[in-house]
This record gives sequence, C-alpha cells and structure tokens, in this order.
Amino acid sequence: MKAVVYEKYGSPEVLSVRDVPIPDPGKGQIRVKVAATALNLSDWECLLGDPAYARLGGLRRPARNVLGSDIAGVVDQVGDRATRFKPGDEIYADNLTLKGGFAEYAVMPEKAAALKPKDLTYAEAATLPQSGAIALQGTRWAAPGKRVLINGAGGGTGSLAIQLAKLAGAHVTGVDNATKLDHMRSVGADEVIDYQSDDYTRGEKYDLILDLVARRSVFAYRRALKRGGTYRCVGGTSRSLLRILTVGGLVGLASGRSIGVLVVKEGPEHFEPLAELCVSGDVKIHVDSTYDLDHTAAALSRVGESKALGKVVVEI
Repeated sequence: MKAVVYEKYGSPEVLSVRDVPIPDPGKGQIRVKVAATALNLSDWECLLGDPAYARLGGLRRPARNVLGSDIAGVVDQVGDRATRFKPGDEIYADNLTLKGGFAEYAVMPEKAAALKPKDLTYAEAATLPQSGAIALQGTRWAAPGKRVLINGAGGGTGSLAIQLAKLAGAHVTGVDNATKLDHMRSVGADEVIDYQSDDYTRGEKYDLILDLVARRSVFAYRRALKRGGTYRCVGGTSRSLLRILTVGGLVGLASGRSIGVLVVKEGPEHFEPLAELCVSGDVKIHVDSTYDLDHTAAALSRVGESKALGKVVVEI
C-alpha cells in the first residue's frame, strides 16, 4: 500500500510517499481502508517533535512513522476478539494511539471507532473525532449570559467551539490572526480579535477562556478572567503548559478563578454527540481544503502555518 512516512522529526520535507506492507489487525483491532483523514495541530507537532511532549514514546525518532489519527473509511478486516464491526461497515475514529491515517490502510482498536453517520461524507466525518471531543469538553462551562473567549478560534476545533458556545447561549469572542477574522464571524463569533494587534488579556474579562494555543503567562490568563471564571488550555508551548500545570492551580485558587489544562477524554462517546448536532444542522462542518495522499506535506504545512479556516483533509 502507499503511505506517507517519516523517520525523523523535522519540517514537511522529511516526509516521503512509499510502498509499505499492508498492516494486519491484532486482537481487538480492525483494519480500515482509509477514505479520508483530517489533520490536527497534533499531527504538525508530532512531525516537528516540538513541543517536547510531542516526542512522548520516541525521544530521538518517531514512535509511529505514519501520522494521521482522525480517520474515516470502510472496515476491511477484523482481528481476533473484535466483535463490534464487520467488513464493509463505514466508520470514523480517533486513532490517536496508533495513528497511520496518511495511508491507504490503517489498523486501530475497535473501541476507537464508531459507525459513520450516513448523512456525513467521509471527509466531514473525519473532521470530528479529535476536534469534536475538544470542542465539546472545552465549552461545557458555556451558558446563557456567559462571556466566552476562544483563542485559536479560526481553525477546525475553534470553529466548532464557537458554534457550541453560541448554542449554549453564550456571548463569544474569537481570537486568531487577521486572515481569520471574517471566518470566525461567519461561524457565529459575536466579537473577533486579531492577536497580532490586540492583547485579549487586557480589557474585557471573561467567564470562560478556551485556549487552543497557550503561549501566555498564568498571570495574563488570570487578568482576563472574571472572578469565578474558568480557563482551560489544550495545546501550546511546553513552557506555558508547564506553568499552567504547576502554578496555574495555585494562582487560580488564590484569586477565586479556575486555571488549568483541559484533560480531553477520548473515544466515540465523546465525539458522536457532535456528529448528531452536525447531522441535525445545529453545527456546521467547515472543510478548508482537501489534498490527495501525494500532497500530504502541503496539507500539513497549511495547518502548521495557521492558514486553515476550519479543517484540512487528506482524501485517499
């Protein structure tokens, strides 16, 4: 089969398209003929090996040499003790543990997958597993009358989070670069901020901040929160995450605020509810662009350079 492989950390130039053996599913696993794989910021981080946490399991070289975790496709073969699916089933999954989505076939634990809604295309379904779980869990504090800020709101996760916070009745402010202001407005943001020209931590105070690209100090986040407010980050620099993990809780407790890292729960039960909202039309999926397997490097560059308005998808 054809796969996009990398043997060392680096820029997209380290990727190469190769013929590799088709993997066999193990116990409790299924093999999927991949139709589409959506990109996440985690793919870019694992390609670079930066931040440092992206090297977990492979300090000097990648533990998994084929990236891509948000996969949609057709079950091709089931392994021993795999009973939930049969060949021919259309599924979508968050295969964060094994990855392998930038290839014609991928194996995954059957517990990572769910039946694809018939009303969603493969590309649409692939956008939901990781981004959907983060957006759902990161906006659970949103409520009528609350002021919510989402930092990094112009990408795939942020576009979903804006809509979910609006569904909850909140007033939503989206933060990203200047090229994404109109997109954030189009998905429902009440206000937008270009982080390159305005400091969102100086001015309005918020009940909830969902930070998808944490780079600021704990004290800046405290300043931007109302008393009783909640700050949660997922992703960002190693230094920022370490400060939030070590100092954030203490600073928050001392000031009557909750400051911490969003511990994202994985699995279909955490992204299927969003798929239902997409099928019903309450939430819209925004696919920025699609690429074929041979141009996966270009797709990753678009995500890594923060150019995507919504999700980028590789279609196999």
